[in-house]
Amino acid sequence: MLDILITSKTRVKLLVKFFVQETNKGYLRGLAEEFKESTNSVRVELNRLSDAGILVSQQEGKMKSYSANRQHPLFDELKSLVAKYLGLDKLVEVVIKKLGTVKKAVVVGDYAKGIDSGVIELVLVGKDINEEYLSFLILKAEEKMDRQVKVTVVEEAPFDLEGVILLEI
Repeated sequence: MLDILITSKTRVKLLVKFFVQETNKGYLRGLAEEFKESTNSVRVELNRLSDAGILVSQQEGKMKSYSANRQHPLFDELKSLVAKYLGLDKLVEVVIKKLGTVKKAVVVGDYAKGIDSGVIELVLVGKDINEEYLSFLILKAEEKMDRQVKVTVVEEAPFDLEGVILLEI
């Protein structure tokens, strides 16, 4: 959906990177390497998004880092669009809400870093989750999202659990 509205693949990758997790930061060379794109094409898109106020940049020593502009009027809408593009909204709808005893759901791994790798890693924190039903729901979610979903179920959240929080009760 997002790639139909925005024809620049590099711009889509940048929006995913910075709006899937608002604390994500990036540097020109690091982003070019991560996206396997030329530094020039990444620089052009970074400048466009910065000029539009969607991204902000900070000078850190000799390097300039970029991040999402949380003050931009479209920040929440862009975050929502990226979540829908990645299928995170369907993941919550299909898998998490229908299990019942989930206290917390966190996307970790590549997607939490803003990398659309095709495999969504999800950690569910809860008790008495029906594993058989969960497997069925994961298959349904994978069909709807056209992405692979890997789920880890734990009873207590580890202290170092970082990622995109989809649900917290």
